[in-house]
Amino acid sequence: MNQPILCVGELLIDFFSTDRNANLVDSVSFTKQAGGAPANVSAAIAKLGGEAHFCGKVGNDSFGDYLQKTLEHLNVNTTLLFKDDTHPTTLAFVSLQEDGQRDFIFNRGADAFLSLNEVPKNLFDTMKLVHFGSATALLPGALQQTYTKLLDAAKDNDCYISFDPNFRSDLWKGQEAEFVKLARDLIAKCDFLKVSDEELTLLTNKSDITKAVSELHAIGAKCIAVTLGKAGTYLSFEENSATVPSIPIQAVDTTGAGDAFVGATLFQLGKLENPQSLSFLEWQNIVHFSNKVAAKVCEKIGAITALPTIEDI
Repeated sequence: MNQPILCVGELLIDFFSTDRNANLVDSVSFTKQAGGAPANVSAAIAKLGGEAHFCGKVGNDSFGDYLQKTLEHLNVNTTLLFKDDTHPTTLAFVSLQEDGQRDFIFNRGADAFLSLNEVPKNLFDTMKLVHFGSATALLPGALQQTYTKLLDAAKDNDCYISFDPNFRSDLWKGQEAEFVKLARDLIAKCDFLKVSDEELTLLTNKSDITKAVSELHAIGAKCIAVTLGKAGTYLSFEENSATVPSIPIQAVDTTGAGDAFVGATLFQLGKLENPQSLSFLEWQNIVHFSNKVAAKVCEKIGAITALPTIEDI
């Protein structure tokens, strides 16, 4: 079986500087790519053969058309992708320098304006597996209210809820405490939580992974996966925990690896009639597969373009 999986949040254009060791002041050449964490997750699900649906907003412009075509080419259902006649598609400009410094400019547009009245009221009659993994949804704007109300509605309708906080330091400078408060409110309602080790420390103010994870379980998160890069993934579920190793690769670009991990996990959950009934051993097998998908993404450049098929895995 393939349950439909809904991913809610932003879809945007990433412009990456292709000029060597140049900041955005000096950069003149950029490459355009589809971006947005929940969009990457939906693409990963579809690429593996799952039924992915995306809910978000883009501008009614050429960039919005490009993003819609990108998802549809991957067989992501875009019925819930809305076009905004007033606000342009959200854009992000990024350059990476040899010393590791990142220059970032974010021009937020249509993604911030998804309103609740645009989303069908009976959405969760059919969508029982829902991923909330937006990097922008907790920022001020209409999307923040829509996002939290949709999560509450999904919870009220007994949906299985996946959440990835997707903290982006460039978007929350000086407002980290606000991000933590908003994220913890959502963590309390999720069935599957994916965080990086850095996010885990930010959300709990604890450096010990066992104590930090225990705190998030106490808040309400049921199954927690902490991604540790090449070291694998720390998995915690129902009083059991283990580090599931990754596979050795030659990493080229780690962009989108976390989203690929989430997409691979949801792809597997979508094949189950009741994801709530999993044992810890079954969860370990799921994470082992998801680690392989995330690792494969790191072998190529790009988030969506590097996503593997089930045959690749």
